[in-house]
Amino acid sequence: MRKTWITGVSATVLLASIASGCGTSTTGGASSASSSPSAKDAGTAKTTAAPAGKGKLTLYSPNAAEINNPIIKEFQDRTGIEVQLITGGTGDLLKRVQAETQNPLGDVFWAGGADSLEAYKQFFEPYTTKEIDNILPAYVDVTNVWTPFNALPMVITYNKELVSENDLPKSWKDLLDPKWKGKIAYADPAKSGSSYTQLITMLTAFGRDDGKGWEYVKKLNANLDGKLLSSSSLVQRGVPDKEFALGITLEDAAIRYIEGGSKIGVLYPSEGTSAVPDAAAIIKGSKNLSQAKQFIDFLVSKDVQELIQKEFKRRSVRKDVAPVEGLPQTKDIKLVNYDFIWSAANKNEVIKRFSKITTGQE
Repeated sequence: MRKTWITGVSATVLLASIASGCGTSTTGGASSASSSPSAKDAGTAKTTAAPAGKGKLTLYSPNAAEINNPIIKEFQDRTGIEVQLITGGTGDLLKRVQAETQNPLGDVFWAGGADSLEAYKQFFEPYTTKEIDNILPAYVDVTNVWTPFNALPMVITYNKELVSENDLPKSWKDLLDPKWKGKIAYADPAKSGSSYTQLITMLTAFGRDDGKGWEYVKKLNANLDGKLLSSSSLVQRGVPDKEFALGITLEDAAIRYIEGGSKIGVLYPSEGTSAVPDAAAIIKGSKNLSQAKQFIDFLVSKDVQELIQKEFKRRSVRKDVAPVEGLPQTKDIKLVNYDFIWSAANKNEVIKRFSKITTGQE
């Protein structure tokens, strides 16, 4: 395998968005197309030709273009498999997979929060990757419905020009201070997989089962002051762009903004955070099963995992990849006791209750 990656070059793939899509969720993400293909068109849309005889693959992905493009380009170059990419928010794409059950048009879902994929596991085909022995046990799905892609700590980010050192929040609780009212960027967990993980993280930190977690969420919602964003990418851009002083977001997105020169900082809440993996899964009924398996194996191969750490500051799920330089090791970050199975099993109920809170019904 080649070890040279060209991360600044866009892949020659089709980018489309769901009509109600929320965009992608990292800096510089793939923008929505001017018009969205119908589910019928998605499976037949024209893509750039790859070497003949290697097959094709359709990916559904909430990732940003800066992550998708170099990885997909490398996969196409290595395998000759023709790739079609459909982008959108995690929630919308999962609903699309569900709606297409009778005639699946996609092959692989890559890469929403693993708890979101777990909640839709009935629509995915179990597959044990060839790299299974090299993956950290903490990130392995015991049923192999999904394969972990990277670990994603949730953080509080802040704009250094809007928040003084003396005012820095150190905890989830600090976000309830009235001085932050209307100044916190947070995405709708019904639309953003990472935001849903953040919601469960906060519920867990304060008491998921005794009601105290929901008391916290109600107070946080009041401090959002009606500014619930439609996608996680808006959170990531909102803080560097000074639209918000604080944001609840993914570690890797914040770090890439910092490396790009943005005057923002990152905090790990003192009550604890989570590092739930993003994951990929083969869509049940995939018409290109062999190619789908190749892509899953490719994602967790050592050089791809090294790439995501070096270029994207996303933590690898492999045993044999060194930690990300310049970031605290995962073992040194305080983590809540995140119940992955509970999160997946109760997603609909949690989203419904959150919606009642944001609409004033509770």
